[in-house]
Amino acid sequence: MKIGLQIPDFTWPSGPALMGRDLAQIARAADDAGFDAVAVMDHLFQIGPVGPIENDMLEAYTTLGFLAAHTSRARLFTLVTGVTYRDPGMLAKIVTTLDVLSGGRAWLGVGAAWNDEESRGLGLLFPPTAERFERLEETLQICLQMWNGDDKVYDGTHYRLERTLNSPQSLTRPHPPIMIGGGGEKKTLRLVAQYADACNLFSGPDLPRKLDVLKEHCEREGRDYADIEKTAYYRFDVGADGERAGQTVDELGQLAELGVQTAIGAVVDVWRITPLEVIGRDVIPAVADL
Repeated sequence: MKIGLQIPDFTWPSGPALMGRDLAQIARAADDAGFDAVAVMDHLFQIGPVGPIENDMLEAYTTLGFLAAHTSRARLFTLVTGVTYRDPGMLAKIVTTLDVLSGGRAWLGVGAAWNDEESRGLGLLFPPTAERFERLEETLQICLQMWNGDDKVYDGTHYRLERTLNSPQSLTRPHPPIMIGGGGEKKTLRLVAQYADACNLFSGPDLPRKLDVLKEHCEREGRDYADIEKTAYYRFDVGADGERAGQTVDELGQLAELGVQTAIGAVVDVWRITPLEVIGRDVIPAVADL
């Protein structure tokens, strides 16, 4: 099993003036500790499960560019991009740029978007659910077309691109891996089976059923279920001095038994750095062969 760090909260004791310093220290510590990935949310306001809406929040892809400069091995992606936040041609170009400048470490994490409050607040496009899923599928098609080197016209229901030129091309071939986040059983998991290299689901009681549904979609689409990396969101709390590291290993083992290959999530008190070091010392080696 691989371990990924997601950074969903930037409200740290040192405040915005030292946020760049703190984020660089976190990124370097995670990279050195053996985390497979460093990811950020794609939100512009803080979300309720993490903290008050007014808390500090950084724009995702600017942050990933910063993280690329302070890491050398970890994969970099959003968990996950709201499809309506950036037009698909621009999104493909952004992820390609991240891939080139990071030496081939970018992934495209993407989903149908859900946060209507921040969309209304900042005047972003936020159509009804059915249309957002249509836009998600067209975005996946456009990104793949651009990464395939095909620069002909793309003429969809919601997007028309006259020339899908992408130069320089991504270093990762045939394209940066695509992760689709969400557990919707009719649409989201079908799109995973059709287009994605990885899924991201929440750990919890529904996880076994979600994986079974994904397997069914793969069978219908003629896709090998084993080709999709199964990732699950997991909140890492190893304790102030590592006293819960053993419990964390046990819980990750339970996820591995379900077929989860990568656990990605927030680390409690990540700004202290010590929890990252504990995970690198006591958790990552213990789950590496699961």
